[in-house]
Amino acid sequence: MVAGGETQLLPVAAMVPLPVAPPSPSRMRYKRLSVVLTKTIPESVIAELKSIVGDGGWLDSAVDLSAYLEEWRGLFTGHTPLLLRPVSTAEVAAILRCCNAHKVAVVPQGGNTGLAGGAIPGLGEQDEVLLSLERMRHVRAIDTANFTITVEAGCVLERLQQAAADADCLFPLSMASEGSCQIGGNVSTNAGGTAVLRYGNTRDLVLGLEVVLPDGRVLDELKGVRKDNTGYDLKQLFIGAEGSLGVVTAVTCKLFPKPASVATGLIALESISAVVEFFAAARTALGDEILAFETFPDIAMDMVQQHIDSCRSPFDGGYSWYVLLDLSSQRSQSSVDEGLLAFLEAQLDLGLVSDGVVAQSGAQRDAFWRIRHAISEAQKLAGASIKHDISVPVSQIPLFIEKASAVAESIAPGVRPVPFGHVGDGNIHFNLSQPEAMPAKDFLALWDVMNQRIHSLAVSLGGSFSAEHGIGLLKREELARLADPVGLQLMRSVKLAFDPNGIMNPNKLL
Repeated sequence: MVAGGETQLLPVAAMVPLPVAPPSPSRMRYKRLSVVLTKTIPESVIAELKSIVGDGGWLDSAVDLSAYLEEWRGLFTGHTPLLLRPVSTAEVAAILRCCNAHKVAVVPQGGNTGLAGGAIPGLGEQDEVLLSLERMRHVRAIDTANFTITVEAGCVLERLQQAAADADCLFPLSMASEGSCQIGGNVSTNAGGTAVLRYGNTRDLVLGLEVVLPDGRVLDELKGVRKDNTGYDLKQLFIGAEGSLGVVTAVTCKLFPKPASVATGLIALESISAVVEFFAAARTALGDEILAFETFPDIAMDMVQQHIDSCRSPFDGGYSWYVLLDLSSQRSQSSVDEGLLAFLEAQLDLGLVSDGVVAQSGAQRDAFWRIRHAISEAQKLAGASIKHDISVPVSQIPLFIEKASAVAESIAPGVRPVPFGHVGDGNIHFNLSQPEAMPAKDFLALWDVMNQRIHSLAVSLGGSFSAEHGIGLLKREELARLADPVGLQLMRSVKLAFDPNGIMNPNKLL
């Protein structure tokens, strides 16, 4: 490794691409709804809803609706007689008042980048109105002295980031889908992303919410204060509720000083145990300057290079594991670069690190991150996969991956584990690509048994079976199976109190 000039690499061995078969979307079946809702929405109600949003505020043709009705991975395809696109909180309130009065189900949708089916309508027995906030995308206010920003729920995350940057501030929530996901959806799923280690989940970035309740009342909690002990912190109930308690229409978020410098290293190691040991060393040496600490194995690097034209490894060959380490600081760029380089060279001398590259430009840094962000897309293009979004204590990651890989192999001999994710917060996306000799449909038929075994393992190690993607439809039965019974009953009581008619995103989460 060198600082300045061109990056220099140690020679390593090459890898072979792994072919996999295409996915099938037809595996899930669901129980009947437990609430009594209008099964077929009367034309008079449809007309009333259309009049609320006016011309340009609704869609009902199959061609126009198609982009809103399929989940990103193709696991869920729904239907709706009507998509509503309000432009104001008042219109959202009028929509919910109407739907509540007529017991019409409503499914809120953000950027439709979810992975658990939580924003897809028409997967139950009754018609459901789809509510998109994509036209409510304005930045309402930025307070640089208070380091806060208030935006409408349909604001795309990337636009929010840019608005903060234009004000010489940082909004740190970041993920692969940031060019299309919306802040309302991020709030409703308590999205994580790559900067949780430094800044926390979405929950940690929200100071206030504006929410329309199922009966049309508006809860205005758009406060920009960091201390407010005036009873229950009601906004927390809506963060991670997946649209089951109301519709988030605006958010007041924390901002942070824009870092003076950012340094990025892509590091090669020979085992997942070494990755965890390296993380501990980095926390000790680099402290709170660590922005992100991501890991992925050689098979992920191989898939990305095979399927994503813009992605190339900076190494001449392959290693078993890689770490993408990001630092941000108020110190000078040269100071941060030198500190990262010195730390990596010390770990190389100790034998913990096998090789590494420090980005020497913004373009190199973007190229490193493009590899990490492209893993999900590459695996989707590679064919059939069964995916898990688990979290365990960081110290348990090597044991989890070892045991989970053995479990997967026992169920589907020859399966290819592709575990990657956010080591810094213990969130591993334990994704499985099909064995070469097994047809895709046969592999996907193992989804439920694979999920149950892997999820139970994560929980047994003190972790969670749903780290950041939410419950939706995909994990609803697993929540019922694995959640604490007292906690589950309390969630049902909250749902009943807020939404007694059960109109909000029914058949999801609970």
